[in-house]
Parts: sequence; C-alpha cells; structure tokens
Amino acid sequence: MLSAVVAAVMTCAVLVSPAVADGGAVVRTDKGAVRGKVTEAVRTFGNIPFAAAPVGANRWRDPQPAAPWQGVRDATTPAPLCAQNSQLGQPSSQTEDCLYLNVTTPAKGAARPRQVMVWIHGGGFTSGAASMYDATWLASKNDAVVVTVNYRLGVFGFFGHPGLAGSGAFGLADQQAALRWVQRNARAFGGDARNVTVFGESAGGLSVCAQLASPRAAGLFAKAIIQSGPCGLSLPAFTGTGEFAGVWRSRADTEKAGVGVLGCADVACLRAQPVEKLLTVHEQFASPSYDTAVLPIDPIVAQRTGRMHRVPTLVGSTHDEMTLFAPLFWPQPLPETSYRKLLAGLFGANADKVAARYPVNGNGDARDEIARLLTDQGWACPSQTARNELGRRARVSGYEFSDPDVPMIFPDLPPFPEYGAYHGSELLMLFDMGQTLTPGQRKVSDYMISAWGRFARTGDPGWRAEVQSLAPGAIGGTDFARDHQCGFWSSIL
Repeated sequence: MLSAVVAAVMTCAVLVSPAVADGGAVVRTDKGAVRGKVTEAVRTFGNIPFAAAPVGANRWRDPQPAAPWQGVRDATTPAPLCAQNSQLGQPSSQTEDCLYLNVTTPAKGAARPRQVMVWIHGGGFTSGAASMYDATWLASKNDAVVVTVNYRLGVFGFFGHPGLAGSGAFGLADQQAALRWVQRNARAFGGDARNVTVFGESAGGLSVCAQLASPRAAGLFAKAIIQSGPCGLSLPAFTGTGEFAGVWRSRADTEKAGVGVLGCADVACLRAQPVEKLLTVHEQFASPSYDTAVLPIDPIVAQRTGRMHRVPTLVGSTHDEMTLFAPLFWPQPLPETSYRKLLAGLFGANADKVAARYPVNGNGDARDEIARLLTDQGWACPSQTARNELGRRARVSGYEFSDPDVPMIFPDLPPFPEYGAYHGSELLMLFDMGQTLTPGQRKVSDYMISAWGRFARTGDPGWRAEVQSLAPGAIGGTDFARDHQCGFWSSIL
C-alpha cells in the first residue's frame, strides 16, 4: 500500500555475544539465534533474513535460502526498505539486500500456541516496507504473533525478460519464502504454524489474492484478509473507449516490456546495472505476472472459476477509495462544465448513463463525482464480486471502513473537496501510525483490532452482516451493493 510517512533507513545486522541475558529477548530460529527488544507489552524482533540477499546473480532469481549464522544476531532494528523511489511522502531507498521480516509477540508467555498473522504491505508494488507498520496493537490486544514482511518491488520484483525463469513474479515468490519461514519458525516465537492468517492492504491485498490463486502457496496459510485490493481492481485506461486496466499482466507482456530496457541486450547487462539506474524504470514494472510457476493463471480467472485455496476470507474496502488518487490524477479543480467530456473520455458510449447515475453536486468541482464513481466501479464492486465468487466455495465475510473524518496520513496532497474514508485510511485503526484518534475512532479501532484477531483465531470476525460498516457511531450492517451501485456497473461493463 501507499503507506504512512514514518520509516527509518536500517543498517545491516551485526552479531552480539550470546552471553547477554535474554529475559525472553533471545529466540533461536532455524538459521540461528536472534535477540530482540522486550517491553511490558510486546517482544519485537526485526531484520531477520528469510532469504539470501537478492543481489548479483540472485537479482531476478527466485529467493534462495538464507545462510545460517553463529552467535546471536542483533534483531533490535526493523527490516530495511527495499529499493524504491520516494512516493507520497515515503522515503526512497537503494537497498537491494532487503529480504527480511519483523516479528511482534506479546511479552507474556502463552498457555497454548498463538495464532499467527502475516502482513504484506501495500504501495502499488513499487513502494512501502514492513517497518512502516507497528504491530503492537494487533499482537498485544489479540494475543497473537504478527509478522510483517518485505518483498522485492517494481523493477526488482516484477521485471521480466525472455528466458528469465520467474519473470514478473519474484516479489510474489518472496512473499511465499516468508510464509515458508513462518511455517518453520512460528513455534519458536510462540505461534501456531497451523493457524496462519495472511493479510494485506492495497498491493498487499492484491498479493493475498495472488497467494490464494497460487498452487505453490498451498498449506502456507489457513485464512486470508484482503483489504482494498480485490483481484478485479481496475483503473481507467484514459483511451476514450471505456477501457479499464487491471493489475495483472501476462508473463509474455512483461517479458516484452523488459526487452531493451536501459539499452541492455541481455539479462547479464541488466544485472550489472547499479540500483540507482534501475530505479529510473522502477514504476514500469508494477504488475505481477501470471503464466508463471508462482501464478499459473490470471487471479481474476482463478477467482471466477474456483481455482483458489478454499480458506475463510475477509474482504473489505474503504468508502471513498479513489479520493486519494483523484487529486493526483487531476491536481486542479475540474469545472463541472467539463464533467460530461471527461466521462466520455473514460466511458465512451456509456458516458450519458454514468452522468445520469452520478450527477454533479453543484460545488463547482467535478473531481469528487469522479472519485465517487471510480471508487464504485474500480474498487467497491470488484470487492463485492470477490465476496460473491469466493463465497461460493468458502466462508467469506465483508467490511467497509466508512469514517468520513479519519485523519490524513499522507502529506502535501492537493486540496480536495472531501477525502473522507480514503484509500488506506483503515490502517490507522489497526497499526499505531502516530496519529491522534478521537474517542469514537478509538472505539472503532478497538473493535476492528478485536475483529481481525477473532478472524485470525476462528475464521469469523464476529458479525452477521454480509458487509459490516465500520465508523464511529455506525458499526453495523450496510447494503453495500446498493450503496455503490454495483448492479448498474455490472450492466454496462
């Protein structure tokens, strides 16, 4: 996900003496011992390698096993940021050696193994990091083990080239390597490897969708949570013919895009390029590829035809997803007189039907109408489709985060009529991002943390509604499909 602002650039791990008194701070993994931090509430362990450094010959290669170490590895700092450009106030990074994860557990012991929650961060598959998510609330309030993981991004994670094994899916393979690490090491941290929930938001939610569709992920998790990342998410292609672009790309198309990049004729040339030069084409490779060993078929097809792992799944979105992106596409107000022309560019022959369903509100700026209809078309209704299609073969629950007054976590965004419950805003309810919440928002946060924890334990978030609305004073069922006009969108697209 395009995530919060806070993150530190971390250093490489160093070894410390195993003679240090642990007090619960030292845990032995399958590769060696690690020493983390212990507070009254939680134990945290950071910068734990789950794969070898993806550098040199390992660049654009499926993750290789991490080497064991002697002594006790310092795990008191979080994992570094994978190489990325600055985006939405997040820092840049040139760290290619980044396949590390962080573990947060309750400080107190447990009578039985705890449920494990594995978080996959968002960021459009080009940015973000595990270290941006403080899992203290989820771990301490749910008596859970929470693991946040890095994976290769952009050109490092989703690049493809003819003849390159794994083209377009290295980042997904990294996520599976982290999940396999959890299977081997959950018990050492007090967790139950048989009760793992994989969850993520935005690109992280789409990653969960991909893992549900990946045969190689069989047995790596028992439950799944997709937050604002439905398999069928789409955005306008701006072709004037009503076309919308999805997330997934065929391996052939990805490999075609990789030919001649940076003037290189082959992968050997590209592997010799420095990180900073590869970052100049970083955002050109933001689509995970199917027709690969990791992801054999398009996840949309897998979902529609039932070729997904049949595990309890929680699928949700925010009420106003597109308000985060509309002012980035259109930084200046759009006169309402230009609304119909803009719709024609987006929807072609269906423009009049869309305009009738989403009339302007008279505030002089058409961007809020555009954000509302694109939220419904591209995010909300694909989430409803995911619930319907996954629900044919497994238990599925739904939610919508709908607080219109949630604090903004992204800096320096252009003025906009009303951001509302923008894309990513529900993360403030689950992770401590340093924002001040009102008493009402704190109640919603406590409710959501408890629901996510209960789902991780049992596969049931604790509500009976098909879709639960989550906002101060408005926790309860909502007619999601009607509110987002999903019947209309299915009739014209």
